[in-house]
Order: sequence, then structure tokens, then C-alpha cells
Amino acid sequence: MTPRIDKSEIRTLIPHSGTMCLLDDVVRWDDESIVCTTNTHRDANNPLRRGGQLSAVHALEYGAQAAAIHGGLRARAAGTTAPPCYLAALRDAHLHVARLDDLASPLQVRAQRLFGDAGNTIYQCLISADGTLVADGRVTIMLRA
Repeated sequence: MTPRIDKSEIRTLIPHSGTMCLLDDVVRWDDESIVCTTNTHRDANNPLRRGGQLSAVHALEYGAQAAAIHGGLRARAAGTTAPPCYLAALRDAHLHVARLDDLASPLQVRAQRLFGDAGNTIYQCLISADGTLVADGRVTIMLRA
């Protein structure tokens, strides 16, 4: 069992800062996957809100941030830092709700590494609330040139 990683430590692993750091903690991770939780989808100051609402399409940003954290943790475990990367593609995305802000339960964000290493990586992301699937899809992370 890996120790929980809180938001202050998450901020050392990814470039997202302030309210754009969407995940609250890492529950567990290993070399292939990560599980994070968050309540930021209910925060009125969430920077992704438009018209007071948070669309379910943003669930995939939560998944991408989990993948970024995973890359940072893997790099740290190898004694290095993760190279700068960007979200290059989103594939096979499915939204099972219309909005995130009206979900009362915390989000659980899972990212499973399917292919790649240290950038140029594909992750399968599953976002759920209270055991109900909210969104899923694959994100492709690429090294910055």
C-alpha cells in the first residue's frame, strides 16, 4: 500500500498551479496505474466552470492530470523528474452524465498506463462518483518538442 499523497505534494509533480490543480490526493499508485480523489468539481471557483456549471467533458482533464501525476511519480521513483509533456489526443471518450458540479460525492479518478514510458504515453482514464461511472476515455501524452 502506498501512502496517500496530498495536494501540496501533487503540485510538485505537475505544472498545474492554484485552482487549476484539480486533484486533491493520490489514494494509491503503482508502476502501471494511479487512483486519485477530488472534491474540486463542486468548488464554485473551479477555473473550468462556465456559467456556474462544470461540464462533464472536463472529467477527461481530471483523468489527464492523474496521468501527469503518475508520470511524475514514476520519474521520481526512478530518481529523475518527468519531462515537459502535453495532452495530444483524446480518444474513445464517453460521458455518462451532463455535469460534474451537481455530483454530491467525491470524484475517483483512475488512470491506467496502456503504452509508453516517460512521455509519449497512452492512458485509459475512468472517472466515477460513488461507484457510478461518470466518464471514460484514452488520453495520449506527448513530449514537448
